[in-house]
Amino acid sequence: MRNLSGGFLIFGSIIVTVFIVMIFIFHFVRKFRKKYYQKLVKHLEIERNQISSIPILLELSKVEPIIKNDRMEEKYTKWQDRFNYLKDNRLSIIDDMLIDLDVYLDKKQYRSFQYQMAKIEIELYKLRESFEHLLEEIKDITLSEEKYRSIVIKLKTKYRHFHQEFNDHKVLYDDMQEAIELQLENIERRFLDFEKVMEANEYNEVVHIVKALDAMISHMDIVILEVPDILLMAKQVIPNRMKEVELTYQEMKDQNYPLDYLNIEYNLEESRKNIDSILDKVKVLNLEGCMFDLKTMLEYYESLFIDFEKERLSRKVYEEIEGDFSKKLSKTNQLVHDVYEQLDDIKKTYDLTDEDIHIIHDVNKKLIVINDDYKKMKGQVSSQSSPYSILQQEVEELTIRLKEMELDFDQALKSLGNMYDDEVRAREQLDEIQEFLKQCKDKMRSYKLPVITDNYFVQLSEANEAILEVIHELEKKPIAIQVLNTRVDTARDLILKLYHTTNEMIKTAQLAEMSIIYGNRYRSHYSEVHTSLKDAEIQFFKGNYQKSLDISIKATSIVDPDIYQKMLKFYDQ
Repeated sequence: MRNLSGGFLIFGSIIVTVFIVMIFIFHFVRKFRKKYYQKLVKHLEIERNQISSIPILLELSKVEPIIKNDRMEEKYTKWQDRFNYLKDNRLSIIDDMLIDLDVYLDKKQYRSFQYQMAKIEIELYKLRESFEHLLEEIKDITLSEEKYRSIVIKLKTKYRHFHQEFNDHKVLYDDMQEAIELQLENIERRFLDFEKVMEANEYNEVVHIVKALDAMISHMDIVILEVPDILLMAKQVIPNRMKEVELTYQEMKDQNYPLDYLNIEYNLEESRKNIDSILDKVKVLNLEGCMFDLKTMLEYYESLFIDFEKERLSRKVYEEIEGDFSKKLSKTNQLVHDVYEQLDDIKKTYDLTDEDIHIIHDVNKKLIVINDDYKKMKGQVSSQSSPYSILQQEVEELTIRLKEMELDFDQALKSLGNMYDDEVRAREQLDEIQEFLKQCKDKMRSYKLPVITDNYFVQLSEANEAILEVIHELEKKPIAIQVLNTRVDTARDLILKLYHTTNEMIKTAQLAEMSIIYGNRYRSHYSEVHTSLKDAEIQFFKGNYQKSLDISIKATSIVDPDIYQKMLKFYDQ
């Protein structure tokens, strides 16, 4: 029971403590908020005082001594009225609103306080703008004399500079001197007008006079600077350049240069008109675009000399290339014509492929087009309708096309040449093959063998047939070169095979015969030798020469082991 009551006491003390702390915190927050809002109010009051301290009255006091006309007095009165309205009405309203802020703060009406403070900030901003704008308007008058005199001093310095420049170089301005002097007099009168209105404090007029002076002096500065150059270019430089162009143009026309594309005669006439127009504008001191137009004309005439030189160079290059092209085209025409004229005979002689024939036809078509284009180009030269710069390009293109066509034609000629070479080579090899065959037959006849083996006659028959096939292919019209080459290769292989067989048969037979004859000296002394040699003789007369040689060598080697090497050495001799 005691424990329970003790627990209640502790819990109750905790609650009381928390409650006291919360009261303390709440009191502290309210106190802090009030101080914060009081600080904001103080800041607004400071800003209000800063606005009211803007020195408008001081500036108005500066205006009083310079009031010398009704217009200035009217302005002064309006400024005073505006200032009194801002101070007595709008500033008073803000003072009342600040008082309301204190009331809201005392009553702890914080929401109303915040809303009222926002309204005051807006009104203070508007009031500051109105005060500062009024101050600027007044200063525009109080500082006018200092400001505009400073501007006019700079303008006078600029004026004296170009006025001196004009006086020092009057001769450069030619008949423009009078117009410039009149304009300079106008500027001087404007300076006098400035002094008059400043003396009368007519600051509204001062603005217009200063602006007019600035525009006139800026314009005359350009006039003094550019008129000598404009006159020099319009009266001397460009006309002289035009004369040079005209003389060069006429000289080149006499030399048959096609220059119509440059429109020089029309452009010369237009340039004269433009120069007259520019000089008329200069007389009234209107220089707008004059220098640009003159520079453009000068650049144009300078570029014409580049065009003239380009035409001279192009003509030289054209004549060199055209001469070489003409000779080469003539030779190519003759060569293609000869081949094309003989094409039917070539078809009869050789079995041409469709591709070979197509290449020749295509080359002929291309050559016809090149000839037509060349004639057109020559026509342009005769009629002088195209400049040499274009003709040079055309003849260069024709040269490239002719070279490409020649490559195709060379391919066709090479194909035909190879066919002819193959035919000649086939006939030469046929003669060689037939000579080999004759040698084989003569050699076989010269050594009278008792028996000629069947494989010799088989190979001889094959060789004869192959030779006949070659002769048959050569007699065909047109000749199939690939088939002919195959036939020749076959015949050559077979005749070489026959030649090898003939030599081997005769050599073997000779060695066998020599071995038997050599071994006869041992027959009477060695019965085994006698028996073997007898067997070798039988094989020899049967035509088994290799077997006869083997038997006789084996028999004789019993007595003389080196018999085979001796016979080979003797045979090779």
